[in-house]
Amino acid sequence: MGRKSALLVGINYPGTKAELKGCHNDVARMRRSLVDRFGFREADIRVLADADRSAPQPTGANIRRELARLVGDARPGDSLFFHYSGHGTRLPAETGQDDDTGYDECIVPCDMNIITDQDFTELVRKVPDDCIFTIVSDSCHSGGLLDKTKEQIGHSTKQKQTQHSKREERSVSGTGFRSFLKETARDVFESRGVHLPHRGQSSHIDDDGEEPHTDSVSRDGDRIKNRSLPLSTFIEMLKEKTGKDDIDVGSIRMTLFSFFGDDASPKIKKFMKVMLTKLQEGQHGGVMGLVGALAQELLKAKLDGKEEEEADALEPAMKQEVHSVHEVYAGTTVRVTNGVLISGCQTDQTSADATTPKGVSYGALSNAIQTILSDKHGKVTNKELVLRARELLSKQGYSQQPGLYCSDRHTDVAFIC
Repeated sequence: MGRKSALLVGINYPGTKAELKGCHNDVARMRRSLVDRFGFREADIRVLADADRSAPQPTGANIRRELARLVGDARPGDSLFFHYSGHGTRLPAETGQDDDTGYDECIVPCDMNIITDQDFTELVRKVPDDCIFTIVSDSCHSGGLLDKTKEQIGHSTKQKQTQHSKREERSVSGTGFRSFLKETARDVFESRGVHLPHRGQSSHIDDDGEEPHTDSVSRDGDRIKNRSLPLSTFIEMLKEKTGKDDIDVGSIRMTLFSFFGDDASPKIKKFMKVMLTKLQEGQHGGVMGLVGALAQELLKAKLDGKEEEEADALEPAMKQEVHSVHEVYAGTTVRVTNGVLISGCQTDQTSADATTPKGVSYGALSNAIQTILSDKHGKVTNKELVLRARELLSKQGYSQQPGLYCSDRHTDVAFIC
């Protein structure tokens, strides 16, 4: 039997407008479960949490570094496990991107240095044969977080074409802008802890003009806040982090690259390389709109005689290996076979962060997993775990629907190991 290794990340974002309550508890419970039930050694479990400011923080760079170590040290027969509890968000896909869901699903480290679905996909592609990497993401919009992986349970990737058709219909009917405003308003409400349930388990606000009723309490009396970080809130927090006031949706990727440099998401660095290459080749057009601020900085640096400094700043992007523009937009075309993703919800849904009347906080999915494992001492397969979690969460009054993304041969293998 191979070695068992794990990375557990819990982020509560204390003192911020996006503060959560249950993520540290999720990680603590999962750590005990790994040791007591699955036989992990304490030394083989790494934890990153923002509970102790003197400890290494769950920044984007630190999470990526630990994930790279986890995969880099793996050998055939090993069992790898990554549990994430924290905020999730999704960025609109770049023009021309053929993403499984039409968005870049991301997890949000404590410093806003996001890790994207394609980052996870590229990481899992490096997992050795006969080694399984299981990911549990108890965060919003987590369906589709492992891009190019077969969707066994869920509708995140299957709905892409339907959404595309609806967007076209809305643009013709003139209701697209109204729908955008409604969804934006809903995101803002839910980021402040106001849970908005939806008819038919949908996570979108209806387009028929009916105002949804608010409900921040579950059937068990738990106070509910979701783990979604809307773009509006994400941008506010990114402004605070970077000190830049001119950030909007179209400049998020450029801002992340400009501020974090080599520590930025590999996906973002590749994207910036393509944009900068087009700029250097004189293909201005829409490129200026995407990297306009950066282009102005380049021009200013040239006029000030500081071209070497600017070249150093661009090096993290320019040294990225890019085989084609399609690769940057759409990622690998090869299906991932050694990864298993259990998502807290679908890509268009939110995952709940709950606090009981007694003050105990947890993520709804994380709590469901622990409940299921405690009720059954024998083997629990990935498929069984997700189906039972869906049933349990539905009985508790949650609308989120966990998903399973993996190859056919991993649906009925034991959860984790």
